[in-house]
Amino acid sequence: MSERTQPGSSASEKISPDSDFVTIGCVVAPSGVKGKVKVQIETAFPQRFSPSERVFIDGEPKTIVDVSWQLNRLILKLSSIDCAEDAQKLRGKSIDILQDQLHTLPEDHYYHFQLIGLKVVTTSGEPLGEIKEILAGESNDTYVVKSTKGEILIPAIEDVVRSVNLERGFMKIEPIAGLLELNRKKSG
Repeated sequence: MSERTQPGSSASEKISPDSDFVTIGCVVAPSGVKGKVKVQIETAFPQRFSPSERVFIDGEPKTIVDVSWQLNRLILKLSSIDCAEDAQKLRGKSIDILQDQLHTLPEDHYYHFQLIGLKVVTTSGEPLGEIKEILAGESNDTYVVKSTKGEILIPAIEDVVRSVNLERGFMKIEPIAGLLELNRKKSG
């Protein structure tokens, strides 16, 4: 998802199992016979995929040699991948960058991986649960909060998300009228 102006807006890069890396794409299939690959973009910054940029696959550094587009799909040529057989071995693999390669986001904007796991409380102090998933939407994201009473869906909009404190691990929200009751009826 691209950045939004509301607090709690986020970019869609996700953390890899190895916390030094952040996933920005996934190899879908080989493209042609010269080692190019089709890539599903998983970043709000597609300009990351430009010649000479360094990426990692399974922790191994690769340099982007060439970039092209084919029917809205990114096609990459990576260093040391020179034939269709080499490209086939990358199918399903994540394309990562190091966390220190992340773009600095504007104030009140966050990467999804920074929000997953945050505790959610209301402005009156009621604990609601923990963010387990983020659903990307056209106009705003929706935070899926797991609680002892089930799932609560929290829209990532300025009227609801009041503050995010990454250091202390929580998000404070002001539920709009009926939000919590609606969610509790659906999950109960």
